[in-house]
Order: sequence, then structure tokens, then C-alpha cells
Amino acid sequence: MQKQGACILVCQSGAKPIFLPGETMAEFVPIDVDKARQFLARHHWGILATRRKSGDLQMSPVTVGLDEAGRAIISSRETAYKVNNLRRDPRAALCAITPSFHGEGWVQINGRAEIVSLPHALDTLVYLQRQAYGEHKSWPEFHQRMARERRVIIRIHIESVGPKVRG
Repeated sequence: MQKQGACILVCQSGAKPIFLPGETMAEFVPIDVDKARQFLARHHWGILATRRKSGDLQMSPVTVGLDEAGRAIISSRETAYKVNNLRRDPRAALCAITPSFHGEGWVQINGRAEIVSLPHALDTLVYLQRQAYGEHKSWPEFHQRMARERRVIIRIHIESVGPKVRG
């Protein structure tokens, strides 16, 4: 990871940075799709941006993971604004961050989203649960909750990533 003022970006090795007293800036390393996928596989907090009917942006905090095909995956509800927005306009942007936000990096991904509804979404909902939170204490309870909440998977095909340049 590399430090740029108060922001640290993911480095090629993915290693956690060690900063010495008085150090203010290190070399910037641009993000590519593979590095972004590596980041998403380990860091599950993000902000998803979608477009409202008016064209204005709508942003939502989300838990994000990475499926076996290298697509970003997010759990949501059929009735959520972000789902309705993506059904109308599939363009999505996601900024994924570490739990501490400052000091450990972030990535942005952009791409087209698709909505996968139950029952087809269930296996991916289980996969995301395991990836982001670990084993559930009761899988039958988890399955019931997914049905009761009308959960869906938002699957984003990663078309571009950032940051690519220091700004």
C-alpha cells in the first residue's frame, strides 16, 4: 500500500504498509482489474452509486464480495431503491474501503450490474455470507431470512477500476 498525503492506496504486493515517523508520501501505484479483485476478496465495505430516474446519483453503504467469476457481488432487497435504479439503468460504481478507511486503501470499480432474484440468488447469498462474515450460526434460519426479506444479488461485471493516476 502506498501513502498519498492522508490517503493510502493499494500497492502491487498488497502488503500492509509501515510508515516511519516523518514519512509523508510514497510512490503511487495504479490499480488494475486483478488488484481490484484481490482487494474486493479481502475488504467487504463499500459505497455503491446508482442513478435515479432524474439522473441524480443515489449512494448506499453495502457489503461487497467477489464471486468465483471475478464479479463484485452485493446482497440487497427486491424493493430497495438501488435495485430499482439498476433495473432501469445498469451502470454501477462502487468504492470499496477497508474497515479503518483512512490508512489502508480503497478501490473503485465501474461496470454493468445485473440483478439475480431468489431462488437463483440463494447460493450466491450463502457464498457472500461466508466470504464477508464467515459461517452462519443457523443456515436454515439464514435461508428463511433471505426469503422473508426478498433478498437479491447485485452482480457487477467489472469493466474499469481506479485509481489509475495520482490526483
